[in-house]
Amino acid sequence: MALSFTDLVEVDLGRLGTAVADWKKTVAALKKAADDARQGMQAKSDRARWAGVNATVTREFITRTAEEIADLHTEADSIHQVLDDGHTELTALQKQLRQAAQDDAATLGIRVQELGDGKVRCFFPHVRGDTDERTQEQLDARQELEDRINLILGHAREIDSSVARALGKSHGNDAHNAGHSHYGSLNDAEVERALELARKGHRMTDAELREFDDLLTYNSDEKDGEFATEFYQGLGGPEKALQFYADMAIDGTGPDASKHRLAAVQDLQKAMGYTLANATDPDHRHHLPDSWNAEFRRLGTQQISWAPGQFDKPYGYQVLGGLLRYGDYDARFLTPIAEHITQVHQEDPDFFLHGRQAGMPDTYGFNPSGDLGTGFSPVNSVLEALGHSPEAAEKLFTEPPTAYNRDGTVKQGGDPGFTSYLDLFTDEDFEWSVDTNDVNTLADEDKRRAALALGPQALGHALEAATTGRPYDSDDTADAVKHTEARAGLVREIVDRFGRHPELIRHNENGDIDEDTGPLYGLRASLGDISAEYMGDMQRAMYREDPSSDLLPTFGAAADLDSGNVNRFLAEVGQDPDAYATVTTAQQAYTADVVDHVINGDSDSTASLDGRVGAAVAPGSAIAGIMSDARAHAIYEYHTASDQEYNDAAADKQKWVNRVLGMGIEKAGERVPIAGTALEWASEDIQESVMKSIEKDTVTEAQSEASTNYTQGRTAAIDSAGAAVDHALVNNQDIDAETAKDLRRAARTSAGVSHTDGAQWTSEGRG
Repeated sequence: MALSFTDLVEVDLGRLGTAVADWKKTVAALKKAADDARQGMQAKSDRARWAGVNATVTREFITRTAEEIADLHTEADSIHQVLDDGHTELTALQKQLRQAAQDDAATLGIRVQELGDGKVRCFFPHVRGDTDERTQEQLDARQELEDRINLILGHAREIDSSVARALGKSHGNDAHNAGHSHYGSLNDAEVERALELARKGHRMTDAELREFDDLLTYNSDEKDGEFATEFYQGLGGPEKALQFYADMAIDGTGPDASKHRLAAVQDLQKAMGYTLANATDPDHRHHLPDSWNAEFRRLGTQQISWAPGQFDKPYGYQVLGGLLRYGDYDARFLTPIAEHITQVHQEDPDFFLHGRQAGMPDTYGFNPSGDLGTGFSPVNSVLEALGHSPEAAEKLFTEPPTAYNRDGTVKQGGDPGFTSYLDLFTDEDFEWSVDTNDVNTLADEDKRRAALALGPQALGHALEAATTGRPYDSDDTADAVKHTEARAGLVREIVDRFGRHPELIRHNENGDIDEDTGPLYGLRASLGDISAEYMGDMQRAMYREDPSSDLLPTFGAAADLDSGNVNRFLAEVGQDPDAYATVTTAQQAYTADVVDHVINGDSDSTASLDGRVGAAVAPGSAIAGIMSDARAHAIYEYHTASDQEYNDAAADKQKWVNRVLGMGIEKAGERVPIAGTALEWASEDIQESVMKSIEKDTVTEAQSEASTNYTQGRTAAIDSAGAAVDHALVNNQDIDAETAKDLRRAARTSAGVSHTDGAQWTSEGRG
């Protein structure tokens, strides 16, 4: 019977703590008894001169008795260690559960309902007269709480099961024979069970595979890396680890696999990936030796088999790539592998195309998730790995490349043939792999183009991690990371690259326009995220702000972007609905923060306040103009999106409001937000303003043909600038009503002019 929500909330773990203390005393007493037996009667027996029956019966009895007392101590010690660890972990989980289910739920106005089978659901209770309508933020908070509680319960069930199993093996169920399996910790028992299941391979039942997934999932992030390291060492080495994962992945994704089996194998992919990342971190007290990295590189270009008479044998990197897609890997482990994979591909783009099964779903292969390809292209896999590993990504894209031989060894004094990985991956002639099992990818241009976009999407994720210092899909509430010189310099290279060659990321579905779709258009959503992260630098470039100015602060090192390249870069990036929404959201949040600083902050400037407010809104409004023009071109010129797609893309961009405001508060330091805490300050109001702005930023086909395709967008920019002033004036008693009107007027006027500037810069640049 599964451990229930009520069980964990209400159980008195103090009784278990008492049992732990009692067993500790028992261990001490049995240790003394064992020592006494060994040093007393056993020693005397060994020295005695036995004769007759006593020489055999009595002497043997004394020896066995001493051994049994020692075994009793061993068994008691094992029981104590397991119970102690179980008590510690369950106590921590119970505290987390009570915090979530009682305090956090009450704060959010949510109730927790037990569903049985160890699961709960969270819901908003109906209140008479209430419409029961909830904001997206409320719905997200409810889902996060439900997931968190179920995760805690799952972890508690795993501990409960592991403790029970370990106690059973320690005791052995033999009343006349003590001292069976001995565990120095609960961790030892969990590793033993995980390896016991792993040895079964694809013969694991669905229930056993779920148990295996739980063991890895709940122990993969131990801070000292003990479980992860012992697990991978227990598999028998790098090749054995690859063979085990390949066996499980192919078996669980085949045509005969059930949906339950596929889901379990998808979880296995994640769990083994996170566990490998933990085990290969050299900073952990327990970690795999460097030889594993060298061996993975050697195996990467070797074919791997795991069954007798196997015909299709994948390369090691095709298998390893499935694991690398999950986890934040240390740069010392991942970057050499990423370099080696890329160089092998660059030398022979067809090398890793072996084994792709056309006509199968993309979940069939070494990437059971099916996200961004089947997994036969390790280039896509390792780029996705870099997207989750910021340190490794930054190193790859900002440091000189190291040349590798085909066997994974460093080529001493060798030249890889290129000077940077950014140059290599963004070269129009770089050959991306068609990493899909879809049929007719050669004959069907749309299928082929979609498949070839998977690699650039993964590249975008890697560049996001490298420039932001965070995994590209990190928690929405994660704090921004200060920009370093290396990261800011990489952003400058990215903007210059695509600002000078926007055709690389162009997307065109209008056959009447003779402009080819660029090979890297799949990058644009990620480039939008990078633009949002560096919004201060983007705004500085609009009117070439003095680097010493504090009006438009950067978040750490400045990127020093070229104005013309930024304009062309944003004009192309903004044609992607997701990127457009991200940039627009960040722009308005940043502008609101800057206007607030101008109106409410300290300044030695002798310029008029309305003039300074106008200057504060101008750069953001120019970016809004670029975005308006980009949106119109995407819809009416290139036919790649619709107004509805642009509006829908704005719904999940609240995180960028919070992140940008968080950067502003960090910049201000001592300044206290005028309306609440850092991430609450005007956040919901700004997001509402963003939504209205994006919905208003529409044009008709006639307006587009008449080159007035930014008319409505201009109105939206004017309203947004006025709203920024309104946010800044909240609770400000020092500015009278007439002055407030002047400030709004200055903001609106500057916004209108600057929006027109931005839109015209874009059109002129295209012309």
